[in-house]
Amino acid sequence: MEIDKNTYYLVLAKVLPEVFIKALQVKELLRKGEATTIQQAVDIVGISRSAYYKYKDAILPFNEISKGKIITIALLLEHTPGVLSTILNEIAKVKGSILTMNQNIPLHGTANVTISFETKNMLVDMEELIQTLEGLEGVHEINVVGKE
Repeated sequence: MEIDKNTYYLVLAKVLPEVFIKALQVKELLRKGEATTIQQAVDIVGISRSAYYKYKDAILPFNEISKGKIITIALLLEHTPGVLSTILNEIAKVKGSILTMNQNIPLHGTANVTISFETKNMLVDMEELIQTLEGLEGVHEINVVGKE
């Protein structure tokens, strides 16, 4: 199988080589104005300018590539009244626009739910929304399963 070198993959940060994380840190320092030049930012995080230039376009935070997209999440929820409603309200509260939702019949006290929603007008980034949803009572698991 040949891999398309221009395809994006969602990768857990803890398995990335440190240089990728540092390139992201440089971008963040520049974005926040905590560093005014690339040289200043790379000195702060401890990588070379050439390493930054080599990797800066190869890595993006998830929220940057998910803005204005359709995201699909799969959830494992406790079968308790109000759990799904609370999740839908949280998505709506941050201006996520729900497109589809599917809930399977609960088995052994839990139900699988899939929700697709548009992120274009969201007030928070996806990472923040996922953290909020994970913290809700009755939410056992959340996975991002698709992005268009």
